[in-house]
Amino acid sequence: MSRLELKTYDILKNTLDEEKASTILDYLKEKSEQMINQKANVFLTKDDKVDLIEWMVGFWIAQMAAIIGLYLKGH
Repeated sequence: MSRLELKTYDILKNTLDEEKASTILDYLKEKSEQMINQKANVFLTKDDKVDLIEWMVGFWIAQMAAIIGLYLKGH
């Protein structure tokens, strides 16, 4: 447990019994993990990854064309 979790646990334990305090902390931890996973799923999907790869390849091709163009112009 982190320092904040221990401090929260102590506060809850003083108000409630140990079992209830532990249950509340477990609930909060599980709920926060669910929210993080839900937001991660919203921000990054397989379609996003495919789009990102397509854009990366496009930029890479454009960079290579520019480098080759500059190389050929110099000779």
